[in-house]
Amino acid sequence: MDDKYDFRSVEARWQERWDRDGVHRTREDANRPHFYGLDFFPYPSGAGISVGHCRNYVPTDAACRYYSMCGRNVLHPMGWDAFGQPAENEAIKRGRNPKEMVPEYGANYRRQMKLVGIAYDWDREINSSDPSFYHWTQWFFLLLYQKGLAYHSNYAANWCPSCHTGLAREEVKEGRCWRCGSFVEKKSVPQWFFRITAYAERLLADLDSLDWPDSIKRMQREWIGRSEGAEVVFHVVGEDLPIPVFTTRPDTLFGATFMVLAPEHSLVPQITIAEQRTEVNAYIQQAQRETEIERMSTERVKTGVFTGAYARNPVNGESIPIWIADYVLTGYGTGAIMAVPAHDQRDFEFARKFNIPIRMVFAIDGGPSAPEEMTRALPEGGVVINSGPFNGLPNSPETIRVFIRWLEENGKGEGKVNYRLRDWPISRQRYWGAPIPMVHCAQCGEQPVPESELPVVLPDVERYQPTGTGESPLAAIPAFVHTTCPKCGGPARRETDTMGGFACSSWYFLRFADPHNDQEFASKAALRTWLPVDLYVGGAEHAVMHLLYSRFWTKVMHDAGIVDFVEPFKTLRNQGMVLVNTPGRRPGAGEAAAGEEPEEEIIDWIVLKPEERESIPEDQWVWRWAKMSKSYGNVVTPDEMAMQYGADSLRLYELFVAPFEEAVQWSNSGIQGASRFLHRLWRLYRDQLARFIPDWHEKQSACEWSDADRKVRRKLHQTIRKVSSDIETFSFNTAVAAMMELLNEIYAYVQGPEASGPSAEFVLSEAMDLVALILAPFAPHLADDLRESLGHTGYSYHAAWPQFDEAAAAEDEVVYALQVNGKFVDRMILPASVTDDEAKELALSTPKVAPRLEGKTIRKVIVVPRRLVNIVATG
Repeated sequence: MDDKYDFRSVEARWQERWDRDGVHRTREDANRPHFYGLDFFPYPSGAGISVGHCRNYVPTDAACRYYSMCGRNVLHPMGWDAFGQPAENEAIKRGRNPKEMVPEYGANYRRQMKLVGIAYDWDREINSSDPSFYHWTQWFFLLLYQKGLAYHSNYAANWCPSCHTGLAREEVKEGRCWRCGSFVEKKSVPQWFFRITAYAERLLADLDSLDWPDSIKRMQREWIGRSEGAEVVFHVVGEDLPIPVFTTRPDTLFGATFMVLAPEHSLVPQITIAEQRTEVNAYIQQAQRETEIERMSTERVKTGVFTGAYARNPVNGESIPIWIADYVLTGYGTGAIMAVPAHDQRDFEFARKFNIPIRMVFAIDGGPSAPEEMTRALPEGGVVINSGPFNGLPNSPETIRVFIRWLEENGKGEGKVNYRLRDWPISRQRYWGAPIPMVHCAQCGEQPVPESELPVVLPDVERYQPTGTGESPLAAIPAFVHTTCPKCGGPARRETDTMGGFACSSWYFLRFADPHNDQEFASKAALRTWLPVDLYVGGAEHAVMHLLYSRFWTKVMHDAGIVDFVEPFKTLRNQGMVLVNTPGRRPGAGEAAAGEEPEEEIIDWIVLKPEERESIPEDQWVWRWAKMSKSYGNVVTPDEMAMQYGADSLRLYELFVAPFEEAVQWSNSGIQGASRFLHRLWRLYRDQLARFIPDWHEKQSACEWSDADRKVRRKLHQTIRKVSSDIETFSFNTAVAAMMELLNEIYAYVQGPEASGPSAEFVLSEAMDLVALILAPFAPHLADDLRESLGHTGYSYHAAWPQFDEAAAAEDEVVYALQVNGKFVDRMILPASVTDDEAKELALSTPKVAPRLEGKTIRKVIVVPRRLVNIVATG
C-alpha cells in the first residue's frame, strides 16, 4: 500500500475497472433470488446533479450493493425522464432544441453518477424522449382508450400563463404552478383525460398492503377523499331540470333553506332569470380569476349572487332560492350544495350576510334554542328537531343511515360514496412531449391510431415555443397535422396536444426489465422475473402525482392481464431535503418570494443573485436554511466534493449526517469528518498489513482468546449484525456510527499490550477482512482497494456479505437498571448468563435497594431480562 491515501487515484482506478469489467451489469441468473432497487426517474438539466440529489441516489446504491453481496441478483438501472416542461423551458432559455440537449445533459448526469460510484447497470439506460420508448407510452394510451379510461372533453383547466399549458389539479401547489411558481388561472380548453376515478376505491384500499411511509399513504387517502353519504335530487321550480346534490349529512335535509351552485355549473346559464343575468355573468368572470385556494379559504368574506331561480326540496316540498357562490367548486361533489346554515359554518356566514332564513334541525342541551340565538353554526350533537318523522332521534351516524334508508324507500335519493379525486388531465399544449396517438375525422369522429403505425413520431421543428393560444405548436405544422382517418380513409386531423411527462413516468419502471425489446414494452418473462419493484426511493413531493398515477396504470395493466401484480412498488422510502445556509434579502414593496418551488419558511426572503452578492454589503444579507436548488444559486456539486474530499467521503457523509428521512443542513466540516475516518481506516490497514494472515479463518479455531481479543471480536460481530440490520431498515446513520465505534475499538487494541499476543494477528486479520466487506456499500472504492491489498481478487459487489458469529457477539456482562416503585436507584453489572430469578435476588440485596425496602411489603418484582429490575413495594 502507498504511504498516503490518494483518494483521487484510488477512485479513478476502481471506476475504470468497474466499467471495463461490467461489474454492475445485471446478470441473468435464475438460481439467485432477485432484487430490484430503483431511484425516482430524474429529468436531466444543464446544472447536473447536486449533493442534494445524492441524498437518495447514494442510500439506494448502498442498499443494492448490500443485497448483491447477500446473494441477490440485483437490478439497479437509471434513465431520463426527458419529456416535459423542464427540458423544454431550458431549451427555450438557451435557444436550442430539447432533442439535442437531453442527450448532452444525460451524459453529464451519467458522468457524475459514475464519479460518485453509483452501481447502475448502464446497459439498461432509457430515455423517455426516444421514439423506441414513447412508442410504448402511446401504446398504453391506446390501451386506456380501448378500456374507456381515456376520453376527450372541454374543461375549465388550470392554466399556467408562464408555461402556457394546462395542469392537473395535483400540479397546482397553493394556487401556483408546481414547476415555475406562477399563479394559475382558469381557461376553457379541450383536454384528454385519464379516468383515474374509476379506480378510486382500489387505490384507497390497496394502500394498506404497502410498506410505504405513513405520511405518503395519508396524503393519498386525503387526496382520494372517500366520503359516504347520499345523493339527493332537487328540481328547479317550474322546469324539469334536476340538480343532484351529494351530502354526507342527509339528516340535515329538512334544514336546507337555499341552494348554492358553483359559478361554473352547467345549469347556471339556463336557470338565471333575465333580470339577474348581468350580475351573474360578472360574478362568474370574477370567480374564474380566483384560485381554488382563495375560493376555499375559510377566512374570506362570503360573496355570491342570486340567480332568480328556485329549487324544490324533495323531503318537504319547500321552494328554496338558488344562488351561485365561489366557495362551491365544480371539482368537488356535483358542483351544487344544499345549504343548511344552522349546521354548516360557511352556509351560516353566507345566510347571515344575505338575510337568508336559518332553520335548526337538531339541538343540544344548554345550546341555542332558536336561530336568533346562534352566533355560529352548530355542527353536531343533541337530538333531531323540525324534521317530521325523525324528531327525537339522536344526532348520530345511525340516524344518518336511517335517513338514507328512508330516502331510498321513498325514491327521494340513494346512499352513495363520493371521492375528492378527479380525473387526470393528460393533455399539454406543448411541443416537447409524447404525441397523443389519436386523429379527428369529420365523418368518423375521434379515432385511435392503429398500433401498427406507432410510434407517432414527434416532428423536428425550428420553432417549438408554446403559442399561449390553447393550441400546441404542433398545430402549426401541416405535415404533422394532416393525415388520413384509419377508419374511412378520408382526410383527418392529427391530435396536436402532447402527453404530460407523468405519462412516461407512470410505466418506465417496467421498461428497465427489458429495455431493448422492440416487439413489446417488456416480455412477460422479464416482468415476472423483476417486478414489482422491491425498493423505490425518492422525494415525497410526488405523493399524489407520479406515485398515484403509477399505481393507477399498474392496476389497469393488471386488469388487462399484462402484469400479475396490482401495486408497482413494494417498499417506498423518502429522503429528507438537503438545506444550505443561503444569503438573501428582504423583498421590496410588491415583490414576491422567488424560486421554482416556493416554501413557507422563505416567504419574506428573496435569494441574492450572483451580481447582487457583489453589490449588496454582507451586513445587509439575510441568511436562511433553504433547499438546495439551482434557482437559489446555492448548489454544491458532487464534482467539487469528490475533487476536494473524495467520492467515498461524500457517500459516507450523506449516509451518516442524519436519519435518511430527515432534512440535512449541509456542512463542509461534516464531510471533513467523514474524510478523516476513511484516512484513519487506510492508515490502520497500511500499518497492520504485514500482520495479515490470508487463511485466518482456517486456523482461528485453535486460538485461545484473551479478554482484549474477545472484546474486539465482540464489537466486530456486533457491528456486522447492526450494519446488516440498519441497511435493511434504511438506518444508515447509525450503521456508519457503529463502524466508527468499531474503528476506535480496533485502534485501542493495536495500541495496547494485547496486540503483541499470540492471537493478535488472527484478531486483526479477521477484523481487516470483514471491515473491508461491511465498508463496501458505503465507500466501495476504498473497500475494493483494501480488499485487493489483502490479496483478494474480484470485486466486493460480488463478494459474500459477512455473517456475524452469534457466540462472538454475545456480551459477557450486562447492565441492569434498578428501580423501586418506578424510580431509578442504582445499576448492577451481572454475567450475561444470569437468570431472571438470580437477577431478582441480587437486586433485592444491593446496598442501595435493601434500605429502601425496610418496613415495606414487596408486592411484585418485575424483571426485564438484561435490562431492568423494578421492585413494587408498599407500607
